[in-house]
Amino acid sequence: MHKIVSEISQHTGEEVELKGWCYNFRSSGKIFFLQFRDGSGTVQVVYSKAELPSEQWDLLDQLRLESSVIVRGVVKAEPRSPNGFELTGTFFQPIQIAQEGYPIGKKEHGPDFLLDNRHLWLRAESQWAVMRVRDRIITSTFEWFHENGFIKFDTPILTPTSCEGTTDLFQMDYFSDEQEGSPNDQVSGSKAYLAQSGQLYLEAGIMSLGRAFDFGPVFRAEKSKTRRHLTEFWMMDAEAAFVEHEGNMVIQEALICRIVEDVLKHCQAELKVLGRDTAPLQKVKAPFVHFTHAEAIAKLRANGSDIGDMDDLGADDETWLTQQYETPIFVEKYPAAVKAFYMKRDPQDETRVLNNDLLAPEGYGEIIGGSQREDDYETLVQRLAEHNLDPKPFDWYLDLRRYGSVPHSGFGYGLERIVAWTCGLHHVRETIPFPRMINRITP
Repeated sequence: MHKIVSEISQHTGEEVELKGWCYNFRSSGKIFFLQFRDGSGTVQVVYSKAELPSEQWDLLDQLRLESSVIVRGVVKAEPRSPNGFELTGTFFQPIQIAQEGYPIGKKEHGPDFLLDNRHLWLRAESQWAVMRVRDRIITSTFEWFHENGFIKFDTPILTPTSCEGTTDLFQMDYFSDEQEGSPNDQVSGSKAYLAQSGQLYLEAGIMSLGRAFDFGPVFRAEKSKTRRHLTEFWMMDAEAAFVEHEGNMVIQEALICRIVEDVLKHCQAELKVLGRDTAPLQKVKAPFVHFTHAEAIAKLRANGSDIGDMDDLGADDETWLTQQYETPIFVEKYPAAVKAFYMKRDPQDETRVLNNDLLAPEGYGEIIGGSQREDDYETLVQRLAEHNLDPKPFDWYLDLRRYGSVPHSGFGYGLERIVAWTCGLHHVRETIPFPRMINRITP
């Protein structure tokens, strides 16, 4: 008999039992309206004093917000209900009557208060919707990659160096002490960092698997306080052997189209809860707009920006640019002088690299960064020197160019930024269950 709310449409006219929580209620004295949720959805249960045993009716009178309950009722169609159904209540039993004074009420609360009570705020319908969209994006990512020959490959979170220098990473002291009996002399006295990307290790993976992706938490210690930055966030990195710059962008485009298509297909109720206008998402179709970095700079300057030839696009630049187009925008071929050592140079212009950022429309900005990787050993050694990076920690990475190197490319997406865009949220702090930011590590 026990069901979940998302299943009740299949049981019209039948009595079902549901287990969950009371998120609202009201009573006229003879009729009791209980707003019930169980994680899969919400439904109203209508109890009549005349039809319910008196001891159960008395228990209803003791009910408080967020009490856990068991309800039974006959499913009936109700066009006025958000999901088209409600229950005519036949049974009520509390599991635990919540204490008085549930902190999050109907009144407006500031973001700090809500984040201080994040463990409870997650129960709000809007946050329920965001978490379900997040889950859909993750699921769609895994499905698309597996359908297209990519293998899930787990990269380490503790690393001896970073992809692009170590100034903005969290340093770990664990490996600095003498490790008694350690078979690895490199452990003693070496530094370690929390990873900002699994890319370099993923490149090793594709020399075995051909195509691979990872997905997990990454960490940035930079003191960013913008609406697009978190200190701990989740990133997907993907790499593919024998894929060059243009093919890399084709993969990114196809993945983003699939994610948006699946969110629109599977998360209609969630997007409705969030009040998300889905018309812009429905316009996310291939092909995406393409600009070189130089072309993007020219457009921004024509709009009054003072951005320099060698500058990365700032948040305001990305916002303006993405408000001009209905599809995501590829900005490619940035100046080599401001990009990472591993990016391959453009053979048509050695001052540029074969990289891209993918900017989401509606002002959301960068959601993906990718590039073709330098596959020549001697060139990569030269690039490390140009970036003043000690080659010793990268010796294993150079092995990938010593033994069977091939052209290859990859990219990474920031999950929270994609969630913010698809949900229409202003700040990424609502896109992750427990946000970690420059000034927040609780709850």
